[in-house]
Amino acid sequence: MAHRRARALHQYRPFVIIVHGTRAFRDRVPGPAVTSGETSTTALGAWYASALRWRRPAALFVNERTLLPLVMPLAPARTLLHRLPDALAEVLSAHGVPARHIEAERAHALEHRLAVTANRSLVGVLNEFAHLAEIDRAEKPDLLRLSMRLATTPCGPLFQRHVSPDRELAALIAGLQQC
Repeated sequence: MAHRRARALHQYRPFVIIVHGTRAFRDRVPGPAVTSGETSTTALGAWYASALRWRRPAALFVNERTLLPLVMPLAPARTLLHRLPDALAEVLSAHGVPARHIEAERAHALEHRLAVTANRSLVGVLNEFAHLAEIDRAEKPDLLRLSMRLATTPCGPLFQRHVSPDRELAALIAGLQQC
């Protein structure tokens, strides 16, 4: 009986993506706060985010599960989290993720919540990607190309698995294909 009740509650749980933002990010980007016990429902899980203080400000997102980076325009900041699902779909498509997985991630990311950062290792990865993005960017950077370039960067937390975020994403998607 308890199992059926838990299954029924899970069926009615709204789709949501949790974005753990740095203080600078949360100060600029409005959004509803995460509630107690709320977790990301996407296959990729939660994301970490920071604001890049460039001439044309950008937002850097890093996926908690795969460390996949996503760079997108910050302005206008009030719509950033509403634009996230489409930007996420675009970067996943560029990585060759099958359309059904892209649409599922996009659908789950339509509703969002903001939270404080909770994983120092991920904040370190976020900072390292921000530094690399600063070095690699042009005056008017192609943010998708920059996201793809950053995804090939070897990351310490992935050394025991697939070394870089693009390979980690490919392995995750391959595992989902088998289910």
